Amino acid sequence: MESILTEQPVARTVRLHPSDDVVIAVGELPTGTTLEGEGVRLRQAVPAGHKVATRAIPAGAPVHKYNQIIGFATQPIAPGDHVHVHNLGMH
Repeated sequence: MESILTEQPVARTVRLHPSDDVVIAVGELPTGTTLEGEGVRLRQAVPAGHKVATRAIPAGAPVHKYNQIIGFATQPIAPGDHVHVHNLGMH
């Protein structure tokens, strides 16, 4: 009997600095996509050029990109969450 395997899409992202909390989507990424090299599955669709959390970020914690603080989590952010104005702000 032949088995049918279903593969989840794997997506390319760019990590700008090893200590960053986010990676950048190289192209549009659908919900459920696994991030290549990160072991993280997307919880929402992410447009090209947008950020995806690769680790849990508590509400109020700084979010790093380019090894710089780009804002603070306005709510808890889970690995695989789209990071944008709906969950990132400045104090």
